[in-house]
Amino acid sequence: MSVTRVASRYAKSLLELALEKGILEDVHQDMQQFLDVVKSNRDFALLLKNPIIKSETKGKVLNSIFSKASSDLTLSFFDIISRKSREDILPAIAKEFHDQYNLYKGIQIAELTTSFEVDPEMKGKFADIVKEISGKSKVELIEKKDKNIIGGFVLKVNDRLLDESLSSKLRTLRLEFSQNGFEKQI
Repeated sequence: MSVTRVASRYAKSLLELALEKGILEDVHQDMQQFLDVVKSNRDFALLLKNPIIKSETKGKVLNSIFSKASSDLTLSFFDIISRKSREDILPAIAKEFHDQYNLYKGIQIAELTTSFEVDPEMKGKFADIVKEISGKSKVELIEKKDKNIIGGFVLKVNDRLLDESLSSKLRTLRLEFSQNGFEKQI
């Protein structure tokens, strides 16, 4: 079975259990904190994937890192994953949990790429565009900066891409010139 399917099943079970116990927000925060640690600490991420290190040791590391700030349910979940020797897929489970949480809460994720800092007023306008495209009332904008797009923006919502960047327009213009027999480069 693929890692994605396994991660999805574990995440779904954790989400349902968190809902049943009324601590969905706490568990979601724990999973976000876990993902932050994985992203910021390469050694920790490698430890989880290392087949030489025993699962018991990995479980102790997870417990020592997260025992003070995480809910009992999250710690029990980490323990179960360790006993099943599945620590290597914990990052995928946490990511899938976040995706299922957003689906449950009706939150649309959108990726906004610009070459400049976006002010709160513009964020609101982009959120409105995403709401119109997705039909959902809540939006989570993931902002990225990319100097290569020169100006404008690229907005990605699910599989839709709204590319209003200058670099894209220049590529289109260059293609039109090359198709019309112009040899000059822009």
